Amino acid sequence: MSDLITTEVRESVERSVLCWLATSDENGQPNVSPKEVFAVADSQNIVVANIASPRSAKNIRENQKICLSFVDVFVQKGFKIIGTATELKPSEPEYSLWVEPLLAMAGDRYPIYSVFVVRAIAAEPIVAPSYRLFPSATTEESQIQSAFLTYGVTQDKDA
Repeated sequence: MSDLITTEVRESVERSVLCWLATSDENGQPNVSPKEVFAVADSQNIVVANIASPRSAKNIRENQKICLSFVDVFVQKGFKIIGTATELKPSEPEYSLWVEPLLAMAGDRYPIYSVFVVRAIAAEPIVAPSYRLFPSATTEESQIQSAFLTYGVTQDKDA
């Protein structure tokens, strides 16, 4: 299997402050849940902390098929990872290996009840429709400026 989590995907994940985990239950009912503690583990896997997601955990135990999405809200680009997820609890031997990159991120602020190990089957770009509908007028910079206006934020020049 080729490396699905390329440098471009990894950089997008690392720039993201939030991702969205889509799962479904045994009846196919979808559920989408925000996640803020996650990391690229290797070229095939992303690990996500289960901080407050009993429904995601239950769904993953019943149906391992998931979608994990990362979008930079200013550039309006990102990636979705289609794959399977496995839940590992602290009592399982492999847990310590997978939780390691999440511990520094979570610190004492968040309890990690388990980890979701997401094995990528496909990685696909996500782009706002403007990039496709108006390719000559849409740039990352124009999207950023539009987002600043829409969200009423400014860029910190000292950052």
